[in-house]
Amino acid sequence: MMSFNMEWLRLCRDKLKDNGTIWISGTYHNIFSVANCLTELGYKILNVIIWEKTNPPVNISCRYFKYSTEFVIWARKMQKVPHKFNYELMKELNDGKQMTDVWRMPAIGRWEKTCGKHPTQKPLRLLVRTILASTNQGDWILDPFSGSSTTGIAANLCGRRFAGLEQEEEFCKLSKARREEMDNLASFDNLISHIEDLKKLQDYSMVNESISGYIQTPF
Repeated sequence: MMSFNMEWLRLCRDKLKDNGTIWISGTYHNIFSVANCLTELGYKILNVIIWEKTNPPVNISCRYFKYSTEFVIWARKMQKVPHKFNYELMKELNDGKQMTDVWRMPAIGRWEKTCGKHPTQKPLRLLVRTILASTNQGDWILDPFSGSSTTGIAANLCGRRFAGLEQEEEFCKLSKARREEMDNLASFDNLISHIEDLKKLQDYSMVNESISGYIQTPF
């Protein structure tokens, strides 16, 4: 596991701009290995976000505490090169208060599985927030483990450009179906209606021109 993490994180670091950042989500099974590799490769860890699931699955065995969290590491490429952080936007989305490193969000909903489901699919809410926090309109986002392209869908919704890598043809087809679904205005509006940060952005953009470019319509 350690050698695999070292290799893909090294390759990602080669592709990152000097002021670029990387987000990695995971559970305790792998996230500590990832953190060690990031440090060895020269990344600077900025935060370890705790994603607290508001609807965690039941622990059927009843032999340990119910799993209700995942971790998301946010790290930048260079130790001394400043990174992008849309601090004021995050504060605005948090009702004028500094956003903490504990994010309470549900796991994926039924509305995110209309085209099918990936076994480790992440909620759009989570990816939208990471993208809004650390990128600007038109920036490129790379996901080396694209899966069903939740990162890509979130990037499109936020007006960013996206490149994803996925070796399973089944999931590539699922990604394509999900992206095409967005071209339907009703489906697009349905996605927005379920994502709290994007709903807030829509409301704010009506009265604040400075953030009106954060959300991208499909037409």
